[in-house]
Amino acid sequence: MIINALHAKSGGGVTYLRNILPHLAAAEGLELHLFLHDDQYDLFGMPPEGIRLHLLGFSNSFIRLLAWEQLALPILAREMGADVTFSLANYGPLLAPNPVIVLRNSLAVAQREYRPSKWAYWAGLAAGTLASLVGCHSAIAVSDYARRALGFGLTGRFKDKITVVHHGVDARFTPAALPAPRLPDELLVVSDVYVQKNIHTLIRALAKVMRHHPDVRLLIAGRLVDADYHRELVSLAAGCGVAGAITFLGGQKPAELVDLYRRCTVFLFPSTVETFGNPLVEAMACGAPVICSDSAAMPEVAGDAVLYVSPLDVDGMAAAIERVLDDAGLREDLGRRSLERAAGYSWAKTGALTAQVLRSAGRRGPP
Repeated sequence: MIINALHAKSGGGVTYLRNILPHLAAAEGLELHLFLHDDQYDLFGMPPEGIRLHLLGFSNSFIRLLAWEQLALPILAREMGADVTFSLANYGPLLAPNPVIVLRNSLAVAQREYRPSKWAYWAGLAAGTLASLVGCHSAIAVSDYARRALGFGLTGRFKDKITVVHHGVDARFTPAALPAPRLPDELLVVSDVYVQKNIHTLIRALAKVMRHHPDVRLLIAGRLVDADYHRELVSLAAGCGVAGAITFLGGQKPAELVDLYRRCTVFLFPSTVETFGNPLVEAMACGAPVICSDSAAMPEVAGDAVLYVSPLDVDGMAAAIERVLDDAGLREDLGRRSLERAAGYSWAKTGALTAQVLRSAGRRGPP
């Protein structure tokens, strides 16, 4: 069985691969071969025992990777006698044995993308997703929202192909062993910085919150993926008079994230589009009170554990933040509900369900 992880380079893709590999390695009846590019080795290192690593050393351009994936990998898979090709992306090699894909990159982002230079990328992703969904034996959707949103209105046509398997949460994300008071007036966002993360709406809401809470601070932990959007946010913060209250921390290691989740007054997840939302579950697992967008997969993932807001409602977002800042009892209740909800997510469960899908695909025989 081949794991095609060439597109797991950042964000949720890296989190997914790191956490699912140990559980797939421990699953019975799976002989696993992991394919990575040389440039990915520093991200993942050696895989768990029982998984054979294959590193590719050619040019790491998207076109080169795509050509190898679609043309060379199917031939190699058959030469190796692989019965399943598991691709950790919306798309995979169409001619490989029994392709299994992971529906996790939302195409709804394209509807909010205002840079023409990015439209070709989203059009290509949509075409690749549809072609792979038609041609694959099985698909894993990371949420029911992803199943519906990435089914191109054809979920009935694909219903026998798509299995919903939620992500888990790393065991390191827990409340502090010795309960400690959370810092006052510290708002936290954990997100790479690009437009669908909706930080611009949050900045406008922050300006309203600071009229009554002048000491509040907003920490944003995540890579500055979109430099143009980051510059827009900096300019917006200056225009709103809140630049001094915002700190961009950049990407953080898991141990640093745990500390941030444990100490924040409230965790904010204002995204307009998410197919799952790993930081949302991580924050809940650390017992953080959460204010969350009511769109996309968030209600499915967070249930009744969070305080919901409309992602584009500046006044509503500001009111929700002030409500949580002003009400210690509400913060305590939200923290308790966060822990209860997060207890339902584990990578062991994700790995076991994924292994079931892969075994089932292998039993179907060659396409």
